[in-house]
Amino acid sequence: GDYIGTAYFYYELTLMRRYARLLGKMNEATRFQRSAERMKKAFNDRFLQTNPPRVGNNSQTSNVLALAFHLLPGKYREAILNNLIDNIMGENAGHTGTGLIGGQWLMRVLSDNGRPDIAYVLAAQKTYPSWGYMVEHGATTIWELWNGDTGDPAMNSHNHVMLLGDLIVWLYEDLAGIKADPEKPAFKHIVMRPQPVGDLQFVNADFNSMSGQVKSEWKIKNKKFHWNVSIPANTTAKVFSP
Repeated sequence: GDYIGTAYFYYELTLMRRYARLLGKMNEATRFQRSAERMKKAFNDRFLQTNPPRVGNNSQTSNVLALAFHLLPGKYREAILNNLIDNIMGENAGHTGTGLIGGQWLMRVLSDNGRPDIAYVLAAQKTYPSWGYMVEHGATTIWELWNGDTGDPAMNSHNHVMLLGDLIVWLYEDLAGIKADPEKPAFKHIVMRPQPVGDLQFVNADFNSMSGQVKSEWKIKNKKFHWNVSIPANTTAKVFSP
């Protein structure tokens, strides 16, 4: 509780700093910035071990939150990322080890830090615990528990969309490569940057934004990458070829 609460408190302070700047309230932005800096220092003083580098209890969620919220000094980020990967591919044999809170950021943290291949392993996994396990066992909605087929019915909603975490976001933003520019809301400017991974041969995605439909369709054929992009009228896009 202390770990998660402190991490999210810092994240919320960074959000408030951004909102204050957007509203032109620079004195408040400075106040939130100073609070965030104090919170970040307190977080690292309390939860970061440096020899060897590890954060919190070294669980997937501990590592994910520290990376997602940029809580760590830069020189420790790679080590904490490696701890996360070791946990996923070692202790958990290619499976997720988070609940709702870590799952909200897990896939994007992996992709944003250069390991979309690990994210794809999790997305394509079919054995317990995984989203694919639910599908293989007849689920048509998301369970509250990874073992929703055998878990205690007293705490086992069978319509618990939060456990999807950022999987759907990852499918659109990283596999298909459709991402909004945070500096230009409502998809007035679009960032197109797909990440082909694993044995995946094609992706076909479209998103109905406030500005209109955005489409990204790619395939790999004869060792060549073919990509069709469509954006709405009166918008712009920056396109990154993988």
